[in-house]
Amino acid sequence: MKGYWVARCHITDEDEYSKYAALAGPIIESFGGNFLVRGGNQLEVEGGIYERTVLVEFENIETATACYESESYQDVLKRHVINSAIRHVVLVEGV
Repeated sequence: MKGYWVARCHITDEDEYSKYAALAGPIIESFGGNFLVRGGNQLEVEGGIYERTVLVEFENIETATACYESESYQDVLKRHVINSAIRHVVLVEGV
């Protein structure tokens, strides 16, 4: 079964967050991650402040988890996201 990252983001520092995006994309892709949604036009119908949505498909949830927990991803996350965004991230197994 496929595994997915679902991320909802409220970006508070666009410049800093763009550094994260530039570095995280290649790391995610190196784990076979395929971006299905990466920002773009969206319509908020429930919820609050998360105006950016990212959906990434992986071969399975184990690979999605390995990518998220990898040293390289965690380093980028800690350096560039903590002060630039409020996020809600879920790793989920597909059907």
